Amino acid sequence: MTEMTRTMDQAVKAMGDREGKYLTFSLAGEEYGVGILKVKEIIGMMPITTVPRTPSYVKGVINLRGKVIPVVDLRLKFGMEEIGYTERTCIIVVETRGQGGSVLIGIVVDSVSEVLNIKSADIEETPTFGARLDTDYILGMAKMNGGVKILLDIDKVLSAEEVAVLDKAA
Repeated sequence: MTEMTRTMDQAVKAMGDREGKYLTFSLAGEEYGVGILKVKEIIGMMPITTVPRTPSYVKGVINLRGKVIPVVDLRLKFGMEEIGYTERTCIIVVETRGQGGSVLIGIVVDSVSEVLNIKSADIEETPTFGARLDTDYILGMAKMNGGVKILLDIDKVLSAEEVAVLDKAA
């Protein structure tokens, strides 16, 4: 098998790995998706206890049925403008990989949309925005109903170091 054929086979397999069900949500008017298998639950906004000396995108921690979970505002993590929370603002509890295994983290989003079954044929590679931009956290771009949904690799949205800090904060 030639190197080119092997590379193509790997690319096809990677595209197939991205196919599946995604929970879609809105953030600053844009639609994003995260693999449904990473989502543990969706909860409405609740009191968040702030933790001193954490980055600005870390809102604090919540007590979810006796378990302390760190909460990150995805708008702030992505460098978007902070807005006041509304009745549609939700916390999506996701399971991400940390240094010591899996870690539950709450991510604040503007609103949850729906669960979509996205086929690999509808997923495009992430465009290259230049060498300086880190887009490793984007799995791909899903073409849906004339629009685009940005599919996130939740394990890469936060670095291993950030997850370790959040885990310690909790």
